[in-house]
Amino acid sequence: MERGGWSKPPFAIRLAPPKTMKEETCEHIRQVTEVTIGDEYLCEECMKVGGTWVHLRTCQTCGVTLCCDTSPAQHMTAHYHATGHPVIASAEPGERWLWCYPDEQIARY
Repeated sequence: MERGGWSKPPFAIRLAPPKTMKEETCEHIRQVTEVTIGDEYLCEECMKVGGTWVHLRTCQTCGVTLCCDTSPAQHMTAHYHATGHPVIASAEPGERWLWCYPDEQIARY
């Protein structure tokens, strides 16, 4: 089901200092001190081409919100390969996790 067209308020969540995260958490995730989630609940690239998405992710380097790997276009993974931006956050309501592409690690917050 496409969820485009409706907005949610932008927000950022300040994380506890890295010492509270598990020691095995990668350096990329430990460097995230504030989690940012997009201000609109839509995939920016899918909207340009009339595509649909399943779930959304927000890049923690530049703040772009794009679709997940379950979505047909997999825009967020393409964004990682094009930019090298390593960490994303789920932009789904109720989900609180980060994913690091190069280290293939997940961290809940």
